[in-house]
Amino acid sequence: MRRRQLVQLAGATLVVPAFGLQAQADTFPVKPIKLVIAFPAGGPTDITMRALADNASKILGQPVVVENKPGAGGTLPAQGLQSAPADGYTLAQIPLGVFRLPYTTKISWDPVKDISYVLNVTGYAFGLVVPADSQLRTWTHFVAWAKANPGKLSYGSTGTLTSPHLTMELVAQKLGLELLHVPYKGSADLMQAVLGGHVMAASDSTGFAPQVEAGKLRVLNTWGAERLAKFPDAPTLKELGLDIVQNSPFGIGAPKGTPVAVVKRLHDAFKQAMEMDSYKTALGRYDMVPMYMGTAQYGKFAESTFATEKALVDKLGLAKAP
Repeated sequence: MRRRQLVQLAGATLVVPAFGLQAQADTFPVKPIKLVIAFPAGGPTDITMRALADNASKILGQPVVVENKPGAGGTLPAQGLQSAPADGYTLAQIPLGVFRLPYTTKISWDPVKDISYVLNVTGYAFGLVVPADSQLRTWTHFVAWAKANPGKLSYGSTGTLTSPHLTMELVAQKLGLELLHVPYKGSADLMQAVLGGHVMAASDSTGFAPQVEAGKLRVLNTWGAERLAKFPDAPTLKELGLDIVQNSPFGIGAPKGTPVAVVKRLHDAFKQAMEMDSYKTALGRYDMVPMYMGTAQYGKFAESTFATEKALVDKLGLAKAP
């Protein structure tokens, strides 16, 4: 009899944590939530994600506090999830660069298996800009100057192995160009660099829009499937004969093992936050649009993107040494 009681007690101790997690999920959230984003304050990612976080705060009944953690090609927030408690109170923006990380850097975690994917929220509109007084007045001038001056045409991006960097390298490979890449931590720093003459061009999301509208920068091309309404005179890469479309979807992830009910609560709140006019208005400033993927779909997107990014890194010869 005593042995049976011990077995029952042992069984009970195994069940308690599960009940504890469910109770936690039922009352979630009871304190502020931290949302870590991968780029500096003042850029399009920061501004749009703060609008989304503010909306989500109203729905969740707790503040969603944005923390900026730029650097390492936009992968630091995702790395931070690996040591954060799996309770839903630490979230991270997941840029496309996260799926390239294992192919270029030695890491001890898996971007597909070691993140709880909550939902995808949007993607970027990208393009290439030069100073308004640049001699590189069109894409044709850009290509011709680069061919005549191998390795001397400098362009800045928002970081090594980010989509603006890799897309430009893919373009250069297709056209036989040798460009000089200069990485920056985010759009704000990059814009200062190109306006200050530190680089000849900048590949970025449309955080450059205010400078273009002020007559300080000129758009040579954009990278979507169609021309941007804000820059109707700028051709797409496809129109220029390059079969490339880049919009770099990104969303929100939580630590691996976050309770399913907590992930659902976060998903539902952020999906509702995406549908509010204030978020759509913030996106519209940068020609971005809501790009919703639910939890299951976003997880499948992570798997497929992990494979396609390996192909891109291999093609560009950027894979880490074995």
